[in-house]
Amino acid sequence: MNPTLDLSVAVSTDRTILTVGGELDMDTAPHLADAADTLDLPGRTLALDLSAVTFIDSCGLNALLALRHRVHLTGGTLELIGLCEQALHLLDLTGTRDLFTLHAAP
Repeated sequence: MNPTLDLSVAVSTDRTILTVGGELDMDTAPHLADAADTLDLPGRTLALDLSAVTFIDSCGLNALLALRHRVHLTGGTLELIGLCEQALHLLDLTGTRDLFTLHAAP
């Protein structure tokens, strides 16, 4: 099995939007980290559009937490857009919902 994570990037003057699709899990979370490593983030808002993500496991959550930490260290902010109910439940179970700025899908 070849796990994939669909990723695309859009950049404006003050924010970078990384659109993610598929399952964010043990097999695909490294792809998100690799994609984020290529982005210029200092002082910017990184918006992750996760409306096409159907599942997030603990490895996916760990990737989001690590990305949040990295963005905050550079003076930026991280926003999560369009989380599915399963992902919101995971954030609630782990007590991490308040660590993220959440927005509904547009």
